[in-house]
Amino acid sequence: MQLSWPTPARFALILALLWAAYVLLWTPGPLSLRTLGLYPKKLGSRVVGWAANRTLPASWRLPLLGRFAAHYGIDLGEAEHPLADYPSLQALFTRRLKPGLRPQDPAVPGFVNSPVDGRIIACGRIEAGMAIQAKGLPYGIAELLKHDPRAPRFEGGHFLTLYLSPKDYHRIHVPIEGQVSAVGRVEGELWPVNDASTGHVPRLYERNRRATWTALGAGADEGLEVAAVLVGATHVGGVVIDGRWLGGRALPQDGGFPVDQLPCAPGEDLGTFEFGSTVVLLIGGPRAAQWEAGRTAGGVKVGQRLGGYR
Repeated sequence: MQLSWPTPARFALILALLWAAYVLLWTPGPLSLRTLGLYPKKLGSRVVGWAANRTLPASWRLPLLGRFAAHYGIDLGEAEHPLADYPSLQALFTRRLKPGLRPQDPAVPGFVNSPVDGRIIACGRIEAGMAIQAKGLPYGIAELLKHDPRAPRFEGGHFLTLYLSPKDYHRIHVPIEGQVSAVGRVEGELWPVNDASTGHVPRLYERNRRATWTALGAGADEGLEVAAVLVGATHVGGVVIDGRWLGGRALPQDGGFPVDQLPCAPGEDLGTFEFGSTVVLLIGGPRAAQWEAGRTAGGVKVGQRLGGYR
């Protein structure tokens, strides 16, 4: 009996099936996460982003957006505008809040205030250039700040990881008093950033798309340096640094540039998540050893103090 080679199309299909079997059977983590390994995450995120930005007919907004808000538990009473005024799902996600709803905690020496509404899911000291993702999984600070050659200056400092769920307010705010020194963007994958992923996908924050914003402390924050890393996720490809810090320039697809020491104050706009994900705060500088976290877990709101000098 003579065997014949499969056609190129069949051969490609066989390879795809073998790869799928390997991913499902031999990679760690829950089945839902293993299945996601087969999903075209960047393409799917582009499609979802396109759909979320489509303008909805006025008659659709209350039923569709209202059902979405109810499903995720979004507090529409905090939104700046009535629900019917939001033309798209993306507009609802990137909504502003009513003025005065998120006052900044009073400044104390070395204060760092929360840049987001979210949940603190990890907190600790940066040692040997590494931070902890979850369940003992480490990741490298130098790779997280890929385009910052001075990343080792955060050695011995602190990290706090704040997760945003779909119900949360999705704008990011300045956490300290100081001067902005650099911004950047890192192209990467779009794995989900949830409990299943952080516990099973190694070096998740290094691998995902992200944007970075760095500032030197001044005034009450003299002696600190803070980097905010906005980590994207599946269907959360938009990690946007506010145009104020870009000086009319566009962030490169994968790169960064210094900022000319622009003054920043706590509570000012830093950036936006188009759907929401995770912010990793890195706290370094000459006085980082004197800084202590006052909140290490649980929910937090924009402007609430995360810590200060001991």
